[in-house]
Amino acid sequence: LPAVHLQESALKELEQVAPSVKEKKRVSSTQMSEITPPATSGTTVKSGLEIAAGPGDPELEEEKSKLEKESKHEDECSSLSDRGIGPGEHHHLHLSSCHECLQLENSTIESVKFASAENIPELSDDCSSKLEEKNDDHIAREIKRINLAGKPPNILIYVGSETSKTEFEQVKSVLEECVDADSYTIYQLREEQVLKAPWIDNALLLVIATEEPISEENHKQFMKFLSKGGKILGFSSSFTFGGIEIKRKNKLKKTVHELVVSKLDNTEIKLDILISGCIFEEVMKENTGKIRPLSRLNNADRDIVIVHLPYGDGGGEAILSQVHLELDINSMDIQTQDDFNSLKMSNTKRYELLKEILISLGLSCERSEIPVLTPIYLLSSDEEIHLAFLKWLEESVDAEGLIESSKVSLKFVSSCESKMEITPSLMSVITEMGSFSSERFSLETYQQNLQTKKLGKILLFTEVTTTTMNLLDGLMFKVPEEMGLIAIAVRQTQGKGRGGNVWLSPVGCALCTLHITIPLHSNLGQRIPFIQHLVSLAVVESVRTIAGYEDIELRVKWPNDIYYSDLMKLGGVLVNSTLAETTFHVLIGFGFNVNNSNPTICINDLILKYNKEEGTQLKALTTDYLIARTVTVLERLIDIFQEKGPNGVLHRYYKYWVHSGKQVRLHSEEGPIAWIVGIDDYGFLQVHEEGKGIQSVHPDGNSFDMLKNLIIPK
Repeated sequence: LPAVHLQESALKELEQVAPSVKEKKRVSSTQMSEITPPATSGTTVKSGLEIAAGPGDPELEEEKSKLEKESKHEDECSSLSDRGIGPGEHHHLHLSSCHECLQLENSTIESVKFASAENIPELSDDCSSKLEEKNDDHIAREIKRINLAGKPPNILIYVGSETSKTEFEQVKSVLEECVDADSYTIYQLREEQVLKAPWIDNALLLVIATEEPISEENHKQFMKFLSKGGKILGFSSSFTFGGIEIKRKNKLKKTVHELVVSKLDNTEIKLDILISGCIFEEVMKENTGKIRPLSRLNNADRDIVIVHLPYGDGGGEAILSQVHLELDINSMDIQTQDDFNSLKMSNTKRYELLKEILISLGLSCERSEIPVLTPIYLLSSDEEIHLAFLKWLEESVDAEGLIESSKVSLKFVSSCESKMEITPSLMSVITEMGSFSSERFSLETYQQNLQTKKLGKILLFTEVTTTTMNLLDGLMFKVPEEMGLIAIAVRQTQGKGRGGNVWLSPVGCALCTLHITIPLHSNLGQRIPFIQHLVSLAVVESVRTIAGYEDIELRVKWPNDIYYSDLMKLGGVLVNSTLAETTFHVLIGFGFNVNNSNPTICINDLILKYNKEEGTQLKALTTDYLIARTVTVLERLIDIFQEKGPNGVLHRYYKYWVHSGKQVRLHSEEGPIAWIVGIDDYGFLQVHEEGKGIQSVHPDGNSFDMLKNLIIPK
């Protein structure tokens, strides 16, 4: 495959002239409230105001006069700012102690219906308006304003004249994964808005993501945007200017090629990516010297595929790409299994490269805000068990409704209170089930698919928590044995992995901790390490035992991982066990990617891939459904193990594991080679080393890959 070299030094140079994080932090708290989206900040957006009412309307004339005065003042401030900072810098900030500007920062911009796009005033916000009044026809109605030299933090995406909303959503989705979601808003720039809507002064970045030709009128508008300090990012588009032309190479179209990102220390990062079939060529013009190639194909012609172009003296610039950085694998027409695998395995690096480009254009890609912790809801799949638990709870809490724990103390309250205290060490639990609702978890779906005698019957659910592993700590030794506890979260801020690793916990990942009790003097009680294998198997079987889903390539990797084939991890298991007298109290934390394609891969990716290959129409699965099925399968596997021991489940485990016929090295990377043959009666890996027969091996304690540096216990 031809390689592509990205000159990181060029990106770094561009990044140096972008505004620093410190500069961004100097923006006042008033400005920060404007950056926050309306849904979280409480800011409302006013619908477009019709100022075409006839002259002489006294209220309108007064408002118009006020707005013109404010607009004139801001122009003066912007002019002062521009004089104070050189043209090479991206953004200009002026002092936010200026009284009139502070007033402006507390308002949002709305668009006005004009016959012409000239002389557009700024309208102050009316906080009594409603979000539902937004109208797609006028971009600036939704646009918020901060004090950045006339460039609000809005990203516009242009996907051409006859493109469905699907393409816009694809590009929007990838940008949302990269930029700070609380610092920017993303809108579609429709064809009819390019020449009419007042977007040029109300956007920081324009993304052009269409292969169709750009009309002469639209091209002039885009150049006008650049002349006013705007930034343009081209995704495999026909847009170009300033000494660069696009040349088509059909043999490259829709093919997967390797990119080599060359770093300053002479090391390289390689990733596979889809090529558009076009390359850039420099043509002889006066300003050709300003063109900066950022990436080339490593072929005889050294074709340019990513280029940086400055424009004018106001800081305008464009980065144009002919590789598909914007496309998620599910949006592509992938022809081969190898292409699917290589693109998915390069997905994280694709995001890293895209973030580098966005940062060089002056955007912030820091995801600094930690989501706010939310109250916990006490739920149950069985009304009788729920009432019994409430009765036990009434007798067990202290006078303030607390059950204390060294990790997280739980305060039980009957209903949601406005001043609930929720901290990492003290969380409120609402016991009234009738007040529960969630967009991301259906209690009904969970109830219908949980077919257990005990496990998972008492549920602590929360949208955002630190880690579900801590929520059951104060309950597990006290609750009656017949009441199976489970904690489920949509997001975790401090998810735990093996060996102290951090478990990333984005929306779309199934996240929970299950409590089980195992008698010491039982088959499983004598083989506690087997629990992690049973849980991994339960996750895989929760999918592959559904009719039609049997061939979804979901597998187990020893000792506690869930994998796509043998290529990529999409889930893991963490088990903590405590022996109290003759009973093991076991907390099983497990998380697996269900509907979060990025930054790696998820179960619904595999389903979509299977549908494309086999012509089927299998439905996407949900976290609530799969958590319930996993717990159900696990209870049955435990029952079988307790009755028949390891041999009762091993044939099912081997059916789905990734290690058949695989080799490992013992002791170190240069150690002797051994063949994996299975796992022993206690859950440890068995290998066959030539001349030494079959031996059981243990991990060496590293937290990166438990199949590396395996040791033979004495």
